[in-house]
Amino acid sequence: MSDDICTELMFARSVEEHISEDIEKENTTLLTTFVLTGLTCQPQWKILLFLVFLVIYLITIVGNLGLIALICNDPHLHIPMYFFLGNLAFVDTWLSSTVTPKMLLNLIEKGKNIYFPECMIQFFSFAVSVTTECFLLAVMAYDRYVAICKPLLYPVIVTTRLCIQLLVLSFVGGFIHAVIHESFLMRLNFCNSNIIYHFYCDVIPLLKISCNDPSINYLMLFIFSGSIQVFSIVTILISYTFVLFTILTKKSAKGMGKAFSTCGAHLSSVCLYYVPLLFMYVHRGSSQADNQDMIFSLFYTVIIPFLNPVIYSLRNKQVIDSLKKMLKRNI
Repeated sequence: MSDDICTELMFARSVEEHISEDIEKENTTLLTTFVLTGLTCQPQWKILLFLVFLVIYLITIVGNLGLIALICNDPHLHIPMYFFLGNLAFVDTWLSSTVTPKMLLNLIEKGKNIYFPECMIQFFSFAVSVTTECFLLAVMAYDRYVAICKPLLYPVIVTTRLCIQLLVLSFVGGFIHAVIHESFLMRLNFCNSNIIYHFYCDVIPLLKISCNDPSINYLMLFIFSGSIQVFSIVTILISYTFVLFTILTKKSAKGMGKAFSTCGAHLSSVCLYYVPLLFMYVHRGSSQADNQDMIFSLFYTVIIPFLNPVIYSLRNKQVIDSLKKMLKRNI
């Protein structure tokens, strides 16, 4: 966000000051409406950003839903790897649809208000989808580990029942994680400020404007979010360490190439997803940190769901072949 103060931000700050004065006079008033500052307050950038992110969002929806349709319609893709990939595409669609429409609306509207219930629903939906994606990435890494390191036992270990159980656990884990943070957010009051320095309702920007002590919220965030990220990253690292050793011991160049191609797409997606997510918890407390957080958030809520279908499709010969067959049937 530019250092120049634009009209919207001046208005938002004036609302904040006005509310603060009212609260000093009447201590019982609590806020029920917030103002999202958004990505930028420079009018000359808003139309361009709106068009760019609208195109990205439309491609994200078409790409992810198209990948799901392709996996459902091709019997050759009815295997665990593509089962998890289809669900990852669904979660990416969910995540992007939770954040992007409101962001686009705020780019073209003068008012950037969001009501408290709407804010809580958006955060809950965001927390479920982003947590579920963490678990799904770990599950996909485990699936590749079994497929490459124990190919003969793969049909016995990774059964349909196990796939469904892992999928259900991923979504239930995301739901429980969201309920925990939502419950602790609901205990807070927002009476000092209604300015959320972000383009969607996220937990840390909300904690920063709470008039209660948010220490317990930060503690829960550290314990649960930190544990989920550590668990996911460790599972992925261990799985791919074994995969790497197995690939390097293979004599067949064709087998090595196929394994690297399959795992490379997943590793690319993991790195793109986790690097900005980890940076979100570094350098807090300044306006510069708020701006950096918005950039990192934009990357894993909007850009990654847009890139994932491209990454998994272009680096996967079986998906490309299935797409060609489907196009030939429809032509």
